Amino acid sequence: MNNQPKMKSNPSKCPIEKTMNVIGGKWTFLILRELFTGPKRFGEIQKSLEGVSPRTLSLRLKELNDEEIITRKIYSEIPPHVEYSLTDKGKTMRPIFEAMKEWGNTWDVLGINEKE
Repeated sequence: MNNQPKMKSNPSKCPIEKTMNVIGGKWTFLILRELFTGPKRFGEIQKSLEGVSPRTLSLRLKELNDEEIITRKIYSEIPPHVEYSLTDKGKTMRPIFEAMKEWGNTWDVLGINEKE
């Protein structure tokens, strides 16, 4: 018999935590970064994110679609294809990315300007 207490599912009431749950995954943030440059097909996204498996990419795209951050458009042509793009809600995330980029550059998180 397991005597450990059961963990309750407790949705976050903190908007920062919820935002991080939406965009903070390893591939999720990179997918969004790619879509800021414009709509992309699945293969284009996968090619730009070296190392992501098709299954993982599909799951992350579905999660972002479920959160209404991206939209999935199916083109009924030969051959059929699907294109992903940011929704208006997704586009409003750009300042978050810009702020993180600025912070990273200010604090030289890549170590580009290390002193000798």
